[in-house]
Amino acid sequence: MRYSTQVRPISYLKANAAEILQQLGDSREALVITQNGEAKAILQDVASYEEAQETMALLKILALGQREVEAGLVEPMGTVFKRIRTRKATA
Repeated sequence: MRYSTQVRPISYLKANAAEILQQLGDSREALVITQNGEAKAILQDVASYEEAQETMALLKILALGQREVEAGLVEPMGTVFKRIRTRKATA
């Protein structure tokens, strides 16, 4: 998506709020709102926002996992499975 095509001044938002909300839901493209010629806010539909939040959460999990690998805080999969099997056998 090119943000340059989705830029509107705050006065446009004030005058066309209902129409903008409809467009956001239909197009699922974010809208940049400007004030005094500067970008001040991004509007997006709820579904897109939720997807972005889920994506960010997954990326955070991957980053944490990568840090654990780099810090040597992981064990080989075979070792972990062997320990689990041993626990099951003794339970």
